[in-house]
Amino acid sequence: MNYKKTGIAEVDYVVSLNNTEDHYEEIIKCLKPQGKLGLIDDPKSLDANPLKTKSLSLHWEFMFARSMFNTPDMIEQHHLLNAVAKLIDAGEIKTTVAHNLGAITAEHLRSAHQMLEKQQAHGKIVLEGWSA
Repeated sequence: MNYKKTGIAEVDYVVSLNNTEDHYEEIIKCLKPQGKLGLIDDPKSLDANPLKTKSLSLHWEFMFARSMFNTPDMIEQHHLLNAVAKLIDAGEIKTTVAHNLGAITAEHLRSAHQMLEKQQAHGKIVLEGWSA
């Protein structure tokens, strides 16, 4: 069955990592009826009413929800992170780590902050534990 009323290719799932509110209308257009929108960012405002016509579902992920509320499936965060670590170690996915500055020191913190201020950071900046 073809659900394309808009002329836009429609998909079952969309994951929005940032700027959801800037693309919200387009995201809804490209989702198939009964599709799912997953997001991790924090839009200032998000009106759920446009999701109704297509019976779309909204799924918000906050990695600390399980531990903050001591949910029965709290161990799942541990399993998820271990699974991702295995995929990274196997080379199946790549991390977004672009800069590893070493141990947390005042000098490294200044360097990281300067990269952010000058918008020179692409990917994650990592500072590893405290120096001995």
